Amino acid sequence: MPTDDHARVSGRRLGLFGLVAGVALVFVVVSGIRAREESDARLKQWTDDQATPTVAVIQPDAKVLNATLDLPGRMEAYSRAPIFARVSGYLKSWSVDIGARVKAGQVIAEIEAPDLDQQLLQARADLASQQASAKLSEATLARRKSLIASNFVSMQEIDERTADLSNKMAAVNSGQANVERLEALAAYKKISAPFDGVVTSRDTDVGALINAGGGAGPPMFVISDISKLRVYVNVPQNYVPAIRIGAKAVISVPEYPNRSFVATVEASSQAVDISSGTTRMQLGLDNAGGALMPGGYAGVRLSLQRDTVPLHIPASALIFNQSGLRVATVGADDKVLFKTVTIARDLGRDIELASGLSAEDRVIVAPPDGIADGDPVRVAGAKGAKPATVSEKQGVKG
Repeated sequence: MPTDDHARVSGRRLGLFGLVAGVALVFVVVSGIRAREESDARLKQWTDDQATPTVAVIQPDAKVLNATLDLPGRMEAYSRAPIFARVSGYLKSWSVDIGARVKAGQVIAEIEAPDLDQQLLQARADLASQQASAKLSEATLARRKSLIASNFVSMQEIDERTADLSNKMAAVNSGQANVERLEALAAYKKISAPFDGVVTSRDTDVGALINAGGGAGPPMFVISDISKLRVYVNVPQNYVPAIRIGAKAVISVPEYPNRSFVATVEASSQAVDISSGTTRMQLGLDNAGGALMPGGYAGVRLSLQRDTVPLHIPASALIFNQSGLRVATVGADDKVLFKTVTIARDLGRDIELASGLSAEDRVIVAPPDGIADGDPVRVAGAKGAKPATVSEKQGVKG
């Protein structure tokens, strides 16, 4: 009996041990499978995370980075007069050379014109002859009129004498006008300065043959009023509305690298040159000191006045391909959305946009290669953090 009880106890213990061992084995197998599944899930999550690119985003900056426009310009005298001769002859003398300052009405040269002198003498002689003929005709008419009462002359003869006197008087008037014309022309033998200024060119000398008019050859002299200069600058069409009449501009010239001069926008051509797409504008520049020279190059910095503040983005955000010029933005669902933009100005590291974006858009600073519309992305930085603006990025860069 004791032996049988002992055998039954041993069998129960063996069965219990087998059950525990079986449970342990099942637990080990289940734990292994679960650990493998978790590892596979982590690996899949890691793989998916690696497949989703991480991008840095920035919001377009509405702050005006540069409210000026730099353009090349050309300076010209405010008043410039090429001097040509009105009479033909030979240059008798000249009294001013280049660089000389002259006053209005000052005689600067004299022409010897013997042909004109002879024409004037002839015209005066013709006038004297016409005046004598008219005087004789007038006396004859007076005598004929005195004989009308005695019927020695007819009214027909009186009318004929009256008509003859009228013809003679008309000839006198014509001769007088011719003399005055030649006298006025002879006055041009003395060449005078039309206004106060500086002689900027002299292209003649004593004894030179002078031809009347300005159709052939260079002018004898060029006189320029340089107390004030005109600065001409060609402004691109899209900037014309931002440059107002009366606005100030800063002028720089290569001969004075450490100086600047202030000019005022005076006029606009109100037309676009079809060959260059620009509008010509004129600025007035005071040059009372005579430091600046007409014809010289000038750098013109114009102040821009805009009704709206333009947006700026980094140059690295631009994408140019067969679809045109675009930028990649990140939507609210963290997916890529391409937007077409137009450039107003290229400022180097920054681009001023004319259209295409709003201030709330999240622009990808440096879009990775191969990115497509609708691709999911992960935004770098803490969740909920506001993207930096262009000016804040510049502040970080110093």
